[in-house]
Amino acid sequence: MTKTSVFTPILIAGCAVLLLNFAIRASFGVFQIPIAAEFGWPRSDFSLAIAIQNLAWGIGQPMFGAAAERFGDRKAIIAGAVLYALGLVLSGYATTPGAMQALEILVGFGIAGTGFGVILAIVGRATSAENRSLSLGIATAAGSAGQVVGAPTAQLLLQHYPWQTVFGIFAVVILVTLLALPFLKSAPMASKAELQESLGTVLVRAFRDPSYTMIFMGFFSCGYQLGFITAHFPAFVTERCGAIDPTGVLAGLGITSTSVLGAIAISVIGLFNIAGSITAGLLGKRFSKKYLLAGIYTGRTIASILFIVLPMTPTTVMLFSAVMGAMWLATVPLTSGLVAHLYGIRYMGTLYGFVFLSHQLGSFLGVWLGGRMYDLTGGYTLVWWIGIGVGAFSALIHLPIRERPLTLQPA
Repeated sequence: MTKTSVFTPILIAGCAVLLLNFAIRASFGVFQIPIAAEFGWPRSDFSLAIAIQNLAWGIGQPMFGAAAERFGDRKAIIAGAVLYALGLVLSGYATTPGAMQALEILVGFGIAGTGFGVILAIVGRATSAENRSLSLGIATAAGSAGQVVGAPTAQLLLQHYPWQTVFGIFAVVILVTLLALPFLKSAPMASKAELQESLGTVLVRAFRDPSYTMIFMGFFSCGYQLGFITAHFPAFVTERCGAIDPTGVLAGLGITSTSVLGAIAISVIGLFNIAGSITAGLLGKRFSKKYLLAGIYTGRTIASILFIVLPMTPTTVMLFSAVMGAMWLATVPLTSGLVAHLYGIRYMGTLYGFVFLSHQLGSFLGVWLGGRMYDLTGGYTLVWWIGIGVGAFSALIHLPIRERPLTLQPA
């Protein structure tokens, strides 16, 4: 078999879409305090809006995956970008918690149409089996790159514009992803046997397989941890972190307040996950994906325990962000690659979409529970410990997965 290049036009275009998608999505935690302050909303109200956004993203993921496989990838992406932009613009006119929460459904579906489920399936189908794990890691790293620039950009824009205007700017940005559409078309590299199978047949086979159930359940904690941290970590750091030394290194880098530190922390997570996602993709070519996933969840659990039991300082915030960042989205290329390995690539978008629904159910709980517990207790400690518990569960449940394909793979 002739070796193919990893950096194809399809991969590069897919990376561009994911970068812009996640730049906007990762910035929502920065809006937590400004929006609550303007309207006097309890923390739980805006948290519920972000939670609903995450839930809609999860519900929309298998729907957009199936739509892309039925009507075409590019049509699904166009629909997603339009919904994303419309949801952002209309959210800028929301003046009640109910209106904001309802409009975040549009944003969530928009994220699904331009996010991992659709783009990773395109990349996976267009990549050889030899390079698939690495290509999925690179595409995931592009999402992390978006996280690097998203939160600080939102923080910078909020210093000059009201949050409603920033939402409008982001709506224009997401529509720019449509410029990548001419490159996002590929012939599926599925085997003849896969092409002859119906979606229903593949779904029934997967749903009857205990390994698919374990992958589904294991991805829950990833969503819980990522959703909670993305939505609440900037506010958590702003309110709980010790003062920044005006003569220290961070102040010299322009980080002079805990609010700026909170936004930068999200960026640091994304920066370190660029390397983490690519490394996970490389390791997924050589080692068992289920054991790599178990190791990542174990690492997250240990890092979270140390962060919550030690006094919070600017130094511990940056260290935790770097360590967690290295494992942040490293689960995505391994989980999506495991789904493709076990069940084939013909319906990878739909199959991964259902697994991703579990991720977003966890994300919904992490975001909503964070806001709810903050209003009830004035802090986030209990929510952190719940995240530690579900992370340990995910580490264990990946171990019994049967890592043998159920379908013939591409030659």
